[in-house]
Amino acid sequence: MDPREKTGHEVPEVGMLIARVLVATDGSEGARLAGRAAADIASRTGAELHLVHVWRLVPAHAAYPGVMWTDYSYLSEDEARRLLKREAAGIAESGGRIAGTHLVQDAPAGGILGLCRRLRPDLLVLGSRGLGALGRLALGSVSEAVAHRAGWPVLVVRGGEEAWPPRRVVVGDDGSQAAAAAGELAALIGGLFGAEGVVVRAFRSPRGAGEAGEFEEALYWEGQALEGRAWRIGKVLGSRPVARLVEGDAAAEILRAAAEGDDERRSLVAVGSRGLGAAGRLLLGSVSTKLLRAAGGSVLVCPQRSPFVSRYDEGLA
Repeated sequence: MDPREKTGHEVPEVGMLIARVLVATDGSEGARLAGRAAADIASRTGAELHLVHVWRLVPAHAAYPGVMWTDYSYLSEDEARRLLKREAAGIAESGGRIAGTHLVQDAPAGGILGLCRRLRPDLLVLGSRGLGALGRLALGSVSEAVAHRAGWPVLVVRGGEEAWPPRRVVVGDDGSQAAAAAGELAALIGGLFGAEGVVVRAFRSPRGAGEAGEFEEALYWEGQALEGRAWRIGKVLGSRPVARLVEGDAAAEILRAAAEGDDERRSLVAVGSRGLGAAGRLLLGSVSTKLLRAAGGSVLVCPQRSPFVSRYDEGLA
């Protein structure tokens, strides 16, 4: 379906950057929500949709001390193949068109990242705190591990059935190109569903009184730069987001903004990874980790080394 039929929002040119979406599944409710989100994004941007399930054979004699396995069926390749087929059918029944399914034998994070290196998706989608077949194949901490190691934008979908699609996009901005690319990618996704936006840039005041004058001037220019970011994000989102330059901890301020809606689970939080703001004061270094652990809704992480950031830079040239 053309997204303009639902939202009246024309897909911006940046949408051409999402040509391939990969979603990982472990058969859990969280993974199914991620599948629905990925199918929505792919269908509304015209992107290819790929589905991967990673399984790992654990021999019976390798059980952890004190653990007695009662059923080994979930350890077999046949079971993994059935799970992948079942999840693909579920996405198809909901209207998603899958271009390819992939069964990978490996540790979860390593298998997903290995396929990403071969498939080179523009967006990787994961569920959070999922439990796989028979409640033993977990994607809980896997989402965090993948988000930090991936060279592609990663969307971790969480919050339950009511969490998707997003109603608000909350962008954590630190002035880096990774944060800018994350903001525009999140705006593209949110704009497909008519979401509103907020752009947050956090700072910490200097302790020395002698730095006050210089800092005030720097803060003024940071505010101007933030307004420019909000303007660019608004062009993609379809409406001008609110720009906030606030003093405090970056993660706390982003989470506070995400919680202001009628349901924080409907806020899509976006951040670049390993970013540092001007003079080391606008901090988003470990913020992505904090957001992945604490946000009630979905989180989009765009790494600095992502090809998406490179293409974003080229678009600005």
